[in-house]
Amino acid sequence: GTQVTVEIHPKDTTPQLLKKLSFGKGPRRLPSLRGQDNRGFQRTEAPRPPGGKDLHAYPWDKSSLKSMPVDLQQFEKLDAYALKVNVKNSVEELVTALLKQARTDLEKVRAIWMWICHHIEYDVVGYHNKSQLSSKPIDVLQTGKSICEGYAGLFEQMCSIAGIQCMKLSGYSKGYGYKMGQTFTGDSDHAWNAVYLDGRWHLLDSTWGSGAVDKAFTKFTFRYNEFYFLTHPALFINNHFPDNSNWQLLKPTLTLKDFENNMLHNSNFYTLGLLTAQPETAVIRTVNGKASVSVDCRSATLFKFELKGTDEHGLMTLKKHGMKLDIYPQKTGSHKLQIFAKPSKASEDVYNCVLEYVVECESVDKAMRFPKSLHQPVGPSWFSERQGFLRPSHPDPVILTNDGRCSLTFTLGKDISVLALLHCDNSSLTEDKRRQHIMQIHRGNQIELKIHLPHAGNFVLKIYAKKKSDPGNYDYVFNYLITCLNTEVKWPAFPQVYSKWAEDYEILEPLSGLLPANRNVQFKLKMHGIAKVLVQADDTHSLTQSRGCWEGTCNTAGCREVFVMVQENANHSFYSHVLKYEVESQ
Repeated sequence: GTQVTVEIHPKDTTPQLLKKLSFGKGPRRLPSLRGQDNRGFQRTEAPRPPGGKDLHAYPWDKSSLKSMPVDLQQFEKLDAYALKVNVKNSVEELVTALLKQARTDLEKVRAIWMWICHHIEYDVVGYHNKSQLSSKPIDVLQTGKSICEGYAGLFEQMCSIAGIQCMKLSGYSKGYGYKMGQTFTGDSDHAWNAVYLDGRWHLLDSTWGSGAVDKAFTKFTFRYNEFYFLTHPALFINNHFPDNSNWQLLKPTLTLKDFENNMLHNSNFYTLGLLTAQPETAVIRTVNGKASVSVDCRSATLFKFELKGTDEHGLMTLKKHGMKLDIYPQKTGSHKLQIFAKPSKASEDVYNCVLEYVVECESVDKAMRFPKSLHQPVGPSWFSERQGFLRPSHPDPVILTNDGRCSLTFTLGKDISVLALLHCDNSSLTEDKRRQHIMQIHRGNQIELKIHLPHAGNFVLKIYAKKKSDPGNYDYVFNYLITCLNTEVKWPAFPQVYSKWAEDYEILEPLSGLLPANRNVQFKLKMHGIAKVLVQADDTHSLTQSRGCWEGTCNTAGCREVFVMVQENANHSFYSHVLKYEVESQ
């Protein structure tokens, strides 16, 4: 008692093949794959082609990742129910079971989506050997595996049984095996679906929602991906190009050339709250040996990068809403650049790849060779601010000094102890000696780091911190690149400081830790809460106190070292060493 009319439209007018099912009188028994009874299900009307009200603006307006409002928390019970349904006899029985907990059309689609994404695995064997493969919905259901064609076909049939308009779409995709900048020719390589909800068409891809295959394409891993459920069309076009451009659901539509040239942003890019990346093309050419990339995001995000597997040849800075990266490849040719990200609040140290570029380098800028010890990102940021380093005097990551001296100041958060180290690739100085080229000066909650470089070159200033109340180790916070090209620079170290030298003491003079021989040297030290200060050379000299400073002179004749000692309590004759100076050899 069933009359079936099949209308075939040319490819351009309405998508795919439209099946129009009308029922005569008599029992509503439909021809299905195995002739099961379909009683109680209404078949859907012929799907209407997409029109003006289905279209979304391109490029993405940064509003939502979905094409309609979806509250995932409201799906929690339904999702949990759908995962537990275990019916393999027929597609109809499976749909009946799933719909027990679904009231609205959106809930019906959600239940079908969740079930397929968690129960059908990608058939890597079938993909390589198509003769062994069936994409019929009943076969997909009973074997529990298929390729994209089978996922999309099963989804379409389950929606149809549930009374929801659904289309199976085909086209090109930037999925497994995609190479940046490649062109697409020949037959389409992927299938997905459109569903009709709340008077509009929406897109989804249950194959990509279910998990991923490994690089060798031999193993599939279930890894649910929410991103591909009702994806915003302006984001879906990023890696799905339908045969029929109407199914982009975009205004304006993109050409295949646009699709090929556009940067591939994988789902991690958007689920981590990233918004845009510059440049928008997959291939970047260097200009005078340099290429730049920037990313904008909604909230504080940590980034890493790799150029040909290393992060040595770049300078990355974190911004409040993103990051900026300058790349200086040290070889000509094509280089793969990957950018990774993780939310700042994430507990585990797992960075996800969010962007890939090809950098075409025509000339190398040898001057931009960075020290191996430079740690990315470089310079102060919201991250160093969170660790208590506020209002930096130098917000930029690179400090250029012509005379080999520089001074950085920060406002410090409460209870913070700071350690600063200087690194250089080809320095003959030990770490302890290099540390003596940095002097810390504390004034209230301000810290000043005075730096006198031992020679010209590229130096890394690494800054560590810990809570004063915490007995543990110092934690690395951030670093700067300090560059001095003046080959005549050769500053001596600052004087050696002993543990009794209090944090808020300050040396006004002499700053140099190397004193001239046979000379009268003027001392001026800012110290408080002590009874007496002695300078011990060949003779011992007392300093006198005036306006918060201890002052006096000492002669360096006949000695190799000069010590400054303090007596903290006038009632005791005990003196502590606080500073040590070297004297130039005669």
